[in-house]
Amino acid sequence: MCRLYGFQSSVLSGVHQSLVAAENALGQQSQKHRDGWGVAYYVGPYPHLVRSEKQAIEDKLFKDVSAVVSTNTLIAHIRLATAGPVHVLNCHPFQHGNWTFAHNGRIANFADDPDVQSRILKLVDPRFARYILGQTDSELLFYIFLSRLARRAEDLYNPGTPHDVVLAALQEMLTAVLAVAPDDDREDNCLSFLISNGHLTLGFRLKKELFFSTHKTKCPERAICPAYETIKCEQPVRSGLVKHLAITSEAISEGPNVWEELEDGDYVLVDHAMNFHQGSLLPGNRPSPLKIVNQDRNCA
Repeated sequence: MCRLYGFQSSVLSGVHQSLVAAENALGQQSQKHRDGWGVAYYVGPYPHLVRSEKQAIEDKLFKDVSAVVSTNTLIAHIRLATAGPVHVLNCHPFQHGNWTFAHNGRIANFADDPDVQSRILKLVDPRFARYILGQTDSELLFYIFLSRLARRAEDLYNPGTPHDVVLAALQEMLTAVLAVAPDDDREDNCLSFLISNGHLTLGFRLKKELFFSTHKTKCPERAICPAYETIKCEQPVRSGLVKHLAITSEAISEGPNVWEELEDGDYVLVDHAMNFHQGSLLPGNRPSPLKIVNQDRNCA
């Protein structure tokens, strides 16, 4: 499968540590996930997207991007292909306007069942179908979401799109996809993903591990960070304002971040005002107690 990493922060953050320098940085993880990489980072209201079909650890461009990027919002992805050939058009994140999307997993039976492929494609509204350039189920998931969001939002590209509208569109996307491709004995739906418009960032887990962090045991930059507040930077927050939300498939390095594991069907998000929300997107799936997995791991 693939690996995901993303964050939204109240302060500009560099990404070299998480992408290249740390002992388990995304570049190191690409030794097993070698079929391409992508980074979407926001400057102002819009994302800058860099993608390549090369293995990240062997790609000078990946290292160059990691060295220069400083941003409030980022989504990064390294790919292990399951549907669609190794090609830059099949690399994540995918972008439309100010929205970006990266996926870890698969739609059940999509890779080998033309009927499932056809029925999933029909879930994309015609206005978005022309933007599909690759052959992955992941890209179709993105445009199914945008199709549902466009039916609900007054302005699809409004950076202040309410989080409840986004959640409703994502829930409709998941319900529609699971109806077309229900789990069976051969293959399960694995639909963990990150999505952002630069002012809202969300992580959702279904059958592929996803962890998040909103605080640290002790911030190493507490003496110099202008945004530092003990109650928000070094204490758990279940709702309300946070300074950052980081989301990852697995820990990047040892450090002070407190990581919690999402349960299947659950999401976490921060909105344009850095308000933190969590809950469940699947009908009948109630939010479960979150697991603290390692308070000494860092992904920032």
